[in-house]
Amino acid sequence: MSDDPSLVDRLRDNRRGIYWMLVTTGLFTSLDATAKYLAQDYPVPQVLWARFTFHLVFVALVLGVRLSVTLHSQRLSLQLLRSLLMLVTTAMFFFAVRALPLADVVAIMFVGPLFVTALSVPLLGDYVGPRRWTAVAIGFLGALVVVRPGSGIMQGLAVLPLLAAFSHALYTITTRKLASHDLPMTTLFYTAALGGVATTAIVPFFWVTPDVRGWLLMALLGVFGAAGHLTLIKALGYASPVVVAPLTYASLIWSIGYGFVLFGDLPDAMTLLGAALIAASGLYVFHRERIRAADAAPARDQ
Repeated sequence: MSDDPSLVDRLRDNRRGIYWMLVTTGLFTSLDATAKYLAQDYPVPQVLWARFTFHLVFVALVLGVRLSVTLHSQRLSLQLLRSLLMLVTTAMFFFAVRALPLADVVAIMFVGPLFVTALSVPLLGDYVGPRRWTAVAIGFLGALVVVRPGSGIMQGLAVLPLLAAFSHALYTITTRKLASHDLPMTTLFYTAALGGVATTAIVPFFWVTPDVRGWLLMALLGVFGAAGHLTLIKALGYASPVVVAPLTYASLIWSIGYGFVLFGDLPDAMTLLGAALIAASGLYVFHRERIRAADAAPARDQ
């Protein structure tokens, strides 16, 4: 029944999750474009350091005296695992985007929601039927169209965004698990904790003194990162990863615009074709999830 209070609440939460996820895609693509721009003049380890360090500074300024309370986590080991996954994902993405067009790397990262679907079976106990497994397979075919193995176009660098997509899928699932245990600001702080410590230890070996514009852009990395992860945490607090993850496809529009304006890059036809296959498969997974939710509602009414 459509007036089932639990169904109405779930649909309202799903809408809120969708809205927050759309904001998240804009923030993260802005971060990616800024990182690519900085990587033209500064070593990638230094850009990584700026991304995580200014993230922590931003969170500390927002929290102020509440920072010590925020550090308390009910699932500290899971928080640290999530922070490690964030470091691995960001490092692989930054190294890839330094050499490859932004839209190409983002298109390859589109397989992330499909990884989420596959990993939700063993890690979240979700059921994935044959239709959704077929959609996952089509999505990976789309990734192969973008990568074009053996063509020499992307060479070995194309594996980096694929690995980043897998790592980010694990990160998304751990975020969902933490939503019912820790406050959003606690999770937001730990997002950059390991990355800040690890990159601070290695950045002296790569340091290039930034100019004023460089410092401002590095600080902006932290703002984009912290704000993006806060909106992601809110999105996953309202809705399942299977619901909101396909909305990351909106980032292709952002990345094409940034790529053209800042770097003069436009994706070729094969990249767009592969991205379309991946997006179509991901949106089908989203469609099947909505059907399953609608079918489950009458059963609860009986």
